[in-house]
Amino acid sequence: MTLAPDGVTRATRALALASLIGLIALGLAWELWLAPTGHRTMALKVLPLLMPLAGLWRHRLYTYRWVSLMVWLYCAEGLVRGTSDTGLGRWLAWIEVLLCVLLFAASAWQVRWRLRRAHRAAEGETA
Repeated sequence: MTLAPDGVTRATRALALASLIGLIALGLAWELWLAPTGHRTMALKVLPLLMPLAGLWRHRLYTYRWVSLMVWLYCAEGLVRGTSDTGLGRWLAWIEVLLCVLLFAASAWQVRWRLRRAHRAAEGETA
């Protein structure tokens, strides 16, 4: 049984998508224009962030689960660069950390909410 998306499901999906798109845009702008770290090939780090876009858009619960784990790699990068870079790079790193935390929170909330809804729906059917 598939439950129709409710308000919380739509809101957490919107936050997750906005955070993910923000991370992609930030990563590209950072490495290509704002504070490049030498070779522009570092912009390739955003490629893994493109993979979950379709799954998040389609409410795929499995995608929310694995993206909540993958995002910590980007958060670690932001923490390292936020504490070691200077100037604009430091600010960009802290923005990356913020976007990562938002993406994780939205993904975790989505998973917990949908599993709770499914459990309650299953209990209602058996009662």
